[in-house]
Amino acid sequence: MNTRRQLLALAAAALMAAPALAQSDKVTRIVVPFGAGGPIDVTARVLAEAVKGSLGTIIVENRPGAGGNIGVSAVAKAAPDGLTLGIATTASHGINPWLFSKLPYDPAKDFAPITQMLRVPNVLVMNADTAQRLNIRSLPDLIAYAKANPGKLNYGSGGNGSAGHLAGELLKHQAGIFAVHIPYNGGNPAQLALLSGQVDYNIDNLATAAANIRAGKLRALAVTTAQRSSVLPDVAAMAETLPGFEIDTWWGLIAPAGTPADTVRRLNTAFTEALRSAEVKARFANLLADPAPSTPEAFDAFLKQERTKYQRLVKISGAKVD
Repeated sequence: MNTRRQLLALAAAALMAAPALAQSDKVTRIVVPFGAGGPIDVTARVLAEAVKGSLGTIIVENRPGAGGNIGVSAVAKAAPDGLTLGIATTASHGINPWLFSKLPYDPAKDFAPITQMLRVPNVLVMNADTAQRLNIRSLPDLIAYAKANPGKLNYGSGGNGSAGHLAGELLKHQAGIFAVHIPYNGGNPAQLALLSGQVDYNIDNLATAAANIRAGKLRALAVTTAQRSSVLPDVAAMAETLPGFEIDTWWGLIAPAGTPADTVRRLNTAFTEALRSAEVKARFANLLADPAPSTPEAFDAFLKQERTKYQRLVKISGAKVD
């Protein structure tokens, strides 16, 4: 009889615990629209680990392709239940709306912004040997040389319509110079071309360029943020020479449109607390990135601002991919 009572008690306890177990079985996923191992993937995994105490298990799912459009489109089509999140990037929400004639998502209507994650400066870098040979040590030197020698300089980028291409065309536009653009199939080939002297300068992500700057292989002429970077305090901002010049790399968290406001707020609280933590700041610092936690409303306003900015830049560049 005692055994029978014990079995009944265990069965009742299991039934009572069932809803709680079902709840804990829910897993949140962050869709990264690029391959594993890159900065976006790394930072998403850092955050997933940092919020597991408040949000439970979070997995990172890589869905690369089409300049980020495939992964971002998957987020747009997901159920708005707070269990599928994605990464909005400079490309997906700033550049691609103007670069592609058709997108599989609407960047203005298909998403609920959660928080910006970080910002990384871009930097104008020159092949160190070329810079020494041409006696170019600063952005004003580069502009002066280009004006005296029109068409003799060239620059590389990760492809037509890439952030490096658009920044390069904005530099030409604002400085009133001409340099030949040489597009490569990705950032790594463009950097190798710069290191080997095939091109004279690039505008690259600081996280990518920093090691070669420190090694003396590249000369940093200017950062593209509005103010100087704390990582390279002796390197001028381009805006010091070209007022209003400001282009950097950023990404942030989004959910599908229609995600309940209280769910968005709960996610925002968890992720912004993680972004402000000492551990996350330290790990992001390894990528030379500054955490940029924000409210959903502030991130939404920022996305609108970026779309407006890149509409102009894509028009200046004349870039199209389809």
